[in-house]
Amino acid sequence: MEIVAAADGSSLGNPGPAGWAWVTAEGDWRAGGWPRGTNNQGELMAVLDLLRATEKLDASLRILCDSQYVINSVTKWMPGWKRRGWKKSDGKPVQNRDLLEQIDAALAGRKVSFEWVRGHSGHDLNERADDYARAVATAYQRGVEPETGPGLGEGRGAGSAAGASRAGAADADGAAGADGAGGLERVSDPASAASKRAGSERAGSEGAARTVAGGEGASLDAALFDLDDESFAADTSAAAVAELRRLEADSAGREHPDFERVGPVLAGDPELVRVLLVGSGMAVVRSQISGRERTSVWQLTDGGDFQRWLLRLRHQS
Repeated sequence: MEIVAAADGSSLGNPGPAGWAWVTAEGDWRAGGWPRGTNNQGELMAVLDLLRATEKLDASLRILCDSQYVINSVTKWMPGWKRRGWKKSDGKPVQNRDLLEQIDAALAGRKVSFEWVRGHSGHDLNERADDYARAVATAYQRGVEPETGPGLGEGRGAGSAAGASRAGAADADGAAGADGAGGLERVSDPASAASKRAGSERAGSEGAARTVAGGEGASLDAALFDLDDESFAADTSAAAVAELRRLEADSAGREHPDFERVGPVLAGDPELVRVLLVGSGMAVVRSQISGRERTSVWQLTDGGDFQRWLLRLRHQS
C-alpha cells in the first residue's frame, strides 16, 4: 500500500505570516502555521507533520513537493550537513536545523519517496495544499483563527494533532515539534530505527538509499544548475515572479559576487518580460529593450535570516 500526498508551505512576505499544509489523494488534509515564518519553514513543517500523521500506518509514503530545497535537503545535502556537525560547506550553520533534525528522525525505519512537482501548474493535490497553507498564512495576517483541517480519517493515523498545535503556538523558529519531473527516493533501513531515536547524528539519512528517476525537469536542473547546499529553492509563487520582474527593471546593488556580463549595456526599461523558475533557486528572465533581447540569470541566495535574488549573468544582444 502506498499513500500519496502533497505538502506545501506559504509565507506572506517571506518571512511573514506563514502556513503549511498536506493533502492526501484520498482527500485527508491538515494545516497549521505561525504568526511569522519563512516559506521554507512552512514547506518543511508540512513534510514533518505528514510523516508524524502516517507513522503508524503499514504503508509506504510518496510526498509531492514543489520545493526542491526540501527535496534536496532530505535526499542530498543532509548526510554532509550531519558529518560537518550541521554546518554547510562554507562553515555556516544550516538554517532550519530543528525542523530538519525532526524530519530526519521521523524518516527512520520508513519507506518514503519524494517527487518534485511544478508549483502553480494545475496539479490538483499541490494546488489544494497550497490553498490550505496560504489560507492559514492569511488568517494569521488578519489575526483570526486558522482552519487546521481534520487530519487523517478516523483510525488511519496518529500524532499529527499534537504537532500541529505545537507548531501553531509560536513563530516558526520556536516550533518543537508537486507537472511531475521524476522522483527522489529516500528509504531508511528499518533496523536503524532504534538507534535513530537514540541520536540523530548516528542514523537517519546516513546509509539511506536515494535514487533519482528521470524526467525533463530533473534533467534540466541537473544539467544546467547542479548546485550544492549553498543554493536555495525558488519560491514558485506569483510573488516571486513579481519580485523578479521588479528586479529586472532595477538590479542596482543586486549583482552576485560572481556576476558576469555578456554584450553591451542596454539603456531603457525592459519590455515583454518573461520569468522562468527553473528550480534549485535559479530563474531565467528574458526581456526586450528597444527591440533588442536581454537574458538574465538570477539566483536565490542566503541572506542570513532571509533569502534574496542576486543577478548571476546578463546577456544582452
